[in-house]
Amino acid sequence: MKDVRTIAEEIVAREGGYVNDPHDPGGATNYGVTIHTMRRLGLDLNSDGRINASDVRMLTRKQAVNIFITHYFVEPRIADLPEAIQATVFDMYVNAGSNAVKILQRLLGQMGFKVAVDGVIGPLTAAAAHAAYDAAPDHLADAYGIARRNYYFALADKRPASRKYARTRAGGKGGWIRRAEEFLSPRFHMTQAQFDERVRAWG
Repeated sequence: MKDVRTIAEEIVAREGGYVNDPHDPGGATNYGVTIHTMRRLGLDLNSDGRINASDVRMLTRKQAVNIFITHYFVEPRIADLPEAIQATVFDMYVNAGSNAVKILQRLLGQMGFKVAVDGVIGPLTAAAAHAAYDAAPDHLADAYGIARRNYYFALADKRPASRKYARTRAGGKGGWIRRAEEFLSPRFHMTQAQFDERVRAWG
């Protein structure tokens, strides 16, 4: 596996620079770090006593990488998971917080391992993940990636404003879907026909 800093730098590159999309619940975001995260961490970068979009704009790429390593990899204990799924769970944690772990926990449950779906990587979840990997070493990462892709589709099904993240204006795969498939074996990537069928109900 790549070292954690390299993975974090790739996540930052994938997230891109400053955006403030009114349809994104995350609000003002820079390199994937949201204003909510900066407020939670007390990052008043211009020392004016407020944490707002100006502070988000000031965030550097290096600061974003360090935030992700500390608060989205180390603190959630992603290193306790099998190495084969650490990068994809880390990437998803940046994108969706503890839902990244809940996706894994639901998957483990479907595989017959009893774990709470609480979004926390505790001893039971870590042990179940390793047991699942031992049982299916060539499949766990792909199974997680497919579950992750399905999570994005489900969000877009429920929230029309989010569909632009799953499907481009031209009708191709949106950023969410491409992001999930970066961690999937090519044989599990959707064809354009399969994608069209999946999103047909969106109109």
